[in-house]
Amino acid sequence: MKKVLIANRGEIAVRIVRACADYGVQSVAVYADADLDALHARMADEAYGLEGNRPADTYLDIGKLIAIARRSGADAVHPGYGFLSESAGFAQAVLDAGLIWIGPSPHAIQSLGDKVQARKIALKVGAPLVAGTPGPVTSAKEVVDFARQQGLPIAIKAAFGGGGRGMKVVWKLEDAAELYASAVREAVAAFGRGECFVEQFLDRPRHVEAQVLADAHGHVVVVGTRDCSLQRRNQKLVEEAPAPFLSDEQRTRIHEAARDVCDEAGYTGAGTVEFLLSATGALSFLEVNTRLQVEHPVTEETAGVDLVVEQLRIADGLPLSFTQTPVPRGHSFEFRINAEDVGRGFLPSPGRIKRFVPPSGPGVRVDTGVDGNATVPGTFDSMMAKLIVTGATREQAIRRARRALAEFEIEGLPTVLPFHRLVMQHADFTGPDTFGVHTRWIETDFADDLAAGVRPEPLASVALHRTAMEIDGRRVALGLPAELLGTLQSAAAAPPAATGTDPVCQASAGGVLAPIAGTLQAWKVENGAQVKEGDLIAVMEAMKMEMQVTAHRSGTIALKATAGAAQEAQSILATID
Repeated sequence: MKKVLIANRGEIAVRIVRACADYGVQSVAVYADADLDALHARMADEAYGLEGNRPADTYLDIGKLIAIARRSGADAVHPGYGFLSESAGFAQAVLDAGLIWIGPSPHAIQSLGDKVQARKIALKVGAPLVAGTPGPVTSAKEVVDFARQQGLPIAIKAAFGGGGRGMKVVWKLEDAAELYASAVREAVAAFGRGECFVEQFLDRPRHVEAQVLADAHGHVVVVGTRDCSLQRRNQKLVEEAPAPFLSDEQRTRIHEAARDVCDEAGYTGAGTVEFLLSATGALSFLEVNTRLQVEHPVTEETAGVDLVVEQLRIADGLPLSFTQTPVPRGHSFEFRINAEDVGRGFLPSPGRIKRFVPPSGPGVRVDTGVDGNATVPGTFDSMMAKLIVTGATREQAIRRARRALAEFEIEGLPTVLPFHRLVMQHADFTGPDTFGVHTRWIETDFADDLAAGVRPEPLASVALHRTAMEIDGRRVALGLPAELLGTLQSAAAAPPAATGTDPVCQASAGGVLAPIAGTLQAWKVENGAQVKEGDLIAVMEAMKMEMQVTAHRSGTIALKATAGAAQEAQSILATID
């Protein structure tokens, strides 16, 4: 390969740009309108616009991505993680276009990325597994029937995709229908497919996974283990490698099962086999992520391996640079730095960064997709950067993490940094003898009150206004940011008249305020209906996550916003009189 199109954005696109430079190939970035000045677009050797802002119109548009690959002269495509990274259809389209696909084969993606088929492979090789539906369910009734047969809790999970998107846990039977519908919507928004299956949910388990690399020369190597138990809403916040407090038997079982599953599927490239570890010590196969993981840096730091460069080598037909599991060198933590307000239940908080000062020093690495004047749009994931801290021992890594988190400064929007600082002081996570954290620890055990962050200023329009121009006799397309056009308008234009919709006044008058900046996905009540305090009245979506809106008081509701429309934080959705 000579030139790699990176079909992604943000931190992972920057990471791949750097790996391409290290490997000696050129990089091509793509960007949505909101990412015109994003770090990945600036760092790549070339960058091309995707002409749009919604994921479906940009980073999920296979036709646009293939067209840009041809236009730029790229001969390979790296999908990163998220978006189309686990799409067998995209992988096949890349191959059909005569390009190199930097990832597993479409067949391997189909058989392992489809969680139902992956369960069958896991059963075939004898991997530990809990009960689940034999295939995707097609209705809420099937979800209810499975729950009645196997007992609660159960998990509804997107069959295609990962990262916690499209996963809902049912604790009460009466919630099954709404949670199934929500899982389908999230799966469609994040992965373009809404099929979901159901399986038993292990309460309060640890989340342990194995990083695998496989080449076309018959080498399948488990690079190491990671623990990713610290999650909120089924999405990881803190990861570490190697997974601590495992017995030799458990670690061996994880390595063997991960290797057997990938070998049976004829896997090539980087992949992760995930397991749940119950409080009783029982292991259960969870899924295979047929892509690079967000948390790959902790394995890189402890194994001494550049996983992205290994992906490039494998795609180029070269063998792995090693064929045995590396002996771990020290211990490493990764902290996802998300634009979320921890004091408001981890609300996504898009906005403009006004100050970004990352830490440095021994054992500190920062992988970032932003800098000091970047915008975090509400249409994409909330993660801005990753802080990776490594020490000779877990205890030294904890001390360094405390220092690095104290040094990290971000202003302009709320972040999860206050949560990370508290976690690294919590005995459940940092205790020297036991590991008290599980996948629902934040919801069930974390009792510290964190102050709400300062709400970010509303973002200006990120759409580009496009027109055709002629330059030296050649027709070209020109895209101008709305902010630039605004400065060209007459300074004498009259300011807009006041509307009398001040959020504070509206709230005191019974207004239902949007808790986040995002899309009003659906109303759950009719206009003029009687509602009670606590009733579910609407669903909003921001940064590919859904959030329920409930009535703050009882009364008659009057709907003021339209389903499907974008809303600013604190805008008026409805009033309750």
